[in-house]
Amino acid sequence: MFCILGLSVTSVFFYQLFGMSELIIKKITEKKDFITFVKFPFKLYKGNKYWVPPIIADELEDFNPKKNPAYEYAESRHWLAYKNGEVVGRVAAIKHGFEFNEHKKIRFGWIDFVDDLEVSEALLNAVESWAKELKASELIGPMGFNDFDFQGMLVEGFNSITTIATIYNFPYYKDHLEKHGYSKELDWLELRHQFTEEVPQKLSRVANQISERFKFQVIPVHSKKDIQNNMDEFFEVVNTSYEGLFGFYKLTPAESRRIGKKYFSFLSRKYVKLIQNEEGKMIAFGISMPSLSHAFRKANGRLFPFGFIHLLKALKFNKSIDLYLVGVLPEYQKTGVIGMVYHELWKSFIKEGVTSFQANPALEDNARVFNLWKTLAGNSEVLDEKILKRRRCYSKKLTSNA
Repeated sequence: MFCILGLSVTSVFFYQLFGMSELIIKKITEKKDFITFVKFPFKLYKGNKYWVPPIIADELEDFNPKKNPAYEYAESRHWLAYKNGEVVGRVAAIKHGFEFNEHKKIRFGWIDFVDDLEVSEALLNAVESWAKELKASELIGPMGFNDFDFQGMLVEGFNSITTIATIYNFPYYKDHLEKHGYSKELDWLELRHQFTEEVPQKLSRVANQISERFKFQVIPVHSKKDIQNNMDEFFEVVNTSYEGLFGFYKLTPAESRRIGKKYFSFLSRKYVKLIQNEEGKMIAFGISMPSLSHAFRKANGRLFPFGFIHLLKALKFNKSIDLYLVGVLPEYQKTGVIGMVYHELWKSFIKEGVTSFQANPALEDNARVFNLWKTLAGNSEVLDEKILKRRRCYSKKLTSNA
């Protein structure tokens, strides 16, 4: 069998550019290729102080059907781009079973490439070809298997470090996608707040009124064991409160367990706030933790032998917080209990000497979250100043399937 650069022609799209350079798009299936896939951004972003490297082992698990329970309902394809023998890009495509059956959409994610339009076009063409084989009507991304995977291409805010749960990418990514026919589906916004020494009076007043009127209570969290004991109920609230949001589908029990193991082992009881109603049912939550971005940079993709030490130091001594998740059961969203969640978080932040926090992405049309922020900020102009980053989900209609 004829091969180029050791890659079988039967597994690639082959492009001859001006008779001078060769661009090869390889569909990958072997473990060694997935290692290359995961490590490519380490080369692409080497020396960039805003990119936060993922943990390599966790990334490899994402694409392992034996380790990632999302493969119970999803399937994926993955490609690497080679030019003149060097890796110059990567992309994954996901057929999310529930979403595909309902909307005929295919997701793309884990997309990275050098600033070369032929490379980005060829990668996206590979995704589009597979989507057309499946009779899909639309592509959306960047997105992962579920809402806890990386999603949203950065389009504003390139000069600040990302959280460990979000994507960093170069500014030219946006231009490439738009030149290849992709357009905005929606945006997520990330906010940053500098703390004063006191909880805002308005927030305290609202939280106290809500607690007294509805008899809501804070669920005591004295240890990590208490966090684990509430984990099942927590994910029930996640599934119910996030249902109907763009791209969200209920997590399976196996997915919830994996996410809990992957992320929540880092949580500190001080920054986990759970609210229950008068009957003792969890109705709302707020999850935050010290920023691990700089620690992940020092770990450089590996927890062992020394990477975990950087994480432990960041968890203990860091005064910068990342706000990861806030959720409220739908039937309680009009009670204002979200203000109670923020009040409890705020009190802990001040007690622990936190100087700032960054909120993970919130959908730009999430009126309740941004109305609360406007209340805290005092006016919309101040709120605008707190917007740190904007990230985007792109889409493209596939009209040739008629």
